[in-house]
Amino acid sequence: MIDLHFNFAFQLDLIQQTVRRWVISNLKPLSGDYIFTGLQGNREVVLKASPDIQALNQEARALKAFAGFGVVEVLAQEGGVLLLERVMPGGSLKSYFPVKDQEAVQIACEVIRKLHHAPLPARDEFPHIKNWLLLLDRVWNIPESYINKARALRDKLLATSAPEVLLHGDLHHENILSRGSDFAVIDPKGVIGERAYEVGAFIRNPIPQLLDDPDADNIIKTRIRDFASNLDLDANRIADWCFVQAVLAWAWALEDGLNTVYYKPLAELLYNLVL
Repeated sequence: MIDLHFNFAFQLDLIQQTVRRWVISNLKPLSGDYIFTGLQGNREVVLKASPDIQALNQEARALKAFAGFGVVEVLAQEGGVLLLERVMPGGSLKSYFPVKDQEAVQIACEVIRKLHHAPLPARDEFPHIKNWLLLLDRVWNIPESYINKARALRDKLLATSAPEVLLHGDLHHENILSRGSDFAVIDPKGVIGERAYEVGAFIRNPIPQLLDDPDADNIIKTRIRDFASNLDLDANRIADWCFVQAVLAWAWALEDGLNTVYYKPLAELLYNLVL
């Protein structure tokens, strides 16, 4: 019996069955409880499992929709388990912070340009960012000035939206991995929206390292400027989306009962950019 140290006993049988069926050997934990590395023949692979089958299926749909545009390859899928190409050497852009931050932004821009060339799927295949942003209309333990500003900016941005593309939806440093002389993207959410929305996750990460940096304000301003210049986007629009997303991430964390210690200073930092 393979000792996977898996927290959900009901999925252990599924993991073992798929490992046998897909002929995976040398299985080892990679991160968390649900991601493992292994070999399929001589090929390095990643086995990803989740009790949230709906979310995993959404990730698989997004990876397939982005196929050929810089994402990892889906090799097999069954129930709550995905078999993925393993990106090698696999270091993330988190290691670029803070010394090579502008280089990391350049790489992220190249990745984004490639992703956004993927064909726009039918609207019923993926959610729209406006559906995510409805969460801001609920009552949250977030300062009123922040939540009200986020709602007002959301409404303005949605009403004046640029042409839409399929977005990754969570394109931060740890979701961009080195693959030889190139880079590959992992963990897409898959959401429809304008291109300026995409850069927000990268601009506010990596947390807490960014917030601990005494020059965080200038780092964020420089990132906004560089993304705007490289992707031909409006800098003010990027700043607005960054703030809206920071408040949305705060609400998500509250909804999930997660630690929210970094969300207030992050929102405060970005709030000062959109006044």
